[in-house]
Amino acid sequence: STVLAGTTVKPVTDGHRVSHEELAYVVDSTASPVATLIPFNAWPLYVAGLVIGTIPLIQTESQAYAFFIGSIPFNFYAMFAVLSTLLFALGALPWVGGRMQRARERSRATGALDAPEAEPMLDTATQPDGAALEAGYTPSLADFLVPIGLLLSIAILPYLFVGSFRINEAFLAAVLSAMIVARLRGMPLRRIMAAFVRGCQSMTIGAIVLALAVTLKEVAGALDTAGFVVSLLGDALPQVALPALLALICMTIAFSTGTSWGTYAVVFPIAMPLAYALNPDPTYVSVCFGSVLGGAVFGDQCSPISDTTILSSMFTGCDLMDHVRTQLPLALIAAALGIVISTLVVSSL
Repeated sequence: STVLAGTTVKPVTDGHRVSHEELAYVVDSTASPVATLIPFNAWPLYVAGLVIGTIPLIQTESQAYAFFIGSIPFNFYAMFAVLSTLLFALGALPWVGGRMQRARERSRATGALDAPEAEPMLDTATQPDGAALEAGYTPSLADFLVPIGLLLSIAILPYLFVGSFRINEAFLAAVLSAMIVARLRGMPLRRIMAAFVRGCQSMTIGAIVLALAVTLKEVAGALDTAGFVVSLLGDALPQVALPALLALICMTIAFSTGTSWGTYAVVFPIAMPLAYALNPDPTYVSVCFGSVLGGAVFGDQCSPISDTTILSSMFTGCDLMDHVRTQLPLALIAAALGIVISTLVVSSL
């Protein structure tokens, strides 16, 4: 989504003197946070695999998926992040931080979309290396609407009507339809396959991270790490403090490692049994669940080594560290509000 949003919106925002720092923040802050609020993607399935069997409330994949959806209202960081992004885009956010304000004033007054010392990771005035279109091929809305339409239809409709989810089938249909549309519109098969291979290559690092994360989860389960932590902290930790503690731990781990999914693999198998041991109330466990979701997304969104942070900077033409420094104050406010609200919710139980 960061690549798609950055490349499509940038020409419009550039024409309206929107600084690249502003655009990078909007693109980044509507990526991972939205993915955890709209569950028709790979996130619920991945998280479900991590939490199945961790507590009596979640014994099957369907229960884990339903628990994810039921916990969305308690994913306070993601909600505040998206809300603050909307207010920011509308110019209604009362404070945006000194660096972001200076970037906004600079671009509006002088038309300079980047700071003088900025070093954008990618010159978005030209196509990225290897992404030049085949001579004679003219893009159309069909290249976008057909794959996206199939992706959303196959992912959402079966769940709405029969209660099952078809995420893998949806992604496969989207990829194949994109290839078919391009071929029918005149792109050579050689060019299509080359683009497909490049896309697979770009996902290799992410696949390795996920494999290592799942391995770590299995090791933690074999060592009964969750049981050890519960026995160590179960009587000493006030239940009202757990959501805030989980959020802070996830924020730190995800910011340090640059991955929310890796953080989930580390924290969820321990956090769920601990939350259930302190208070088996489903609402309490859901609040803790939402704290882990939101805390990891914060770290992923703000870390300078996160893929979403790097891609948001790259495809909006923004200097990476300029993006990190201007986004961090706004994300911290959303995180602080999320922690306060989660604490207030569990204190009322």
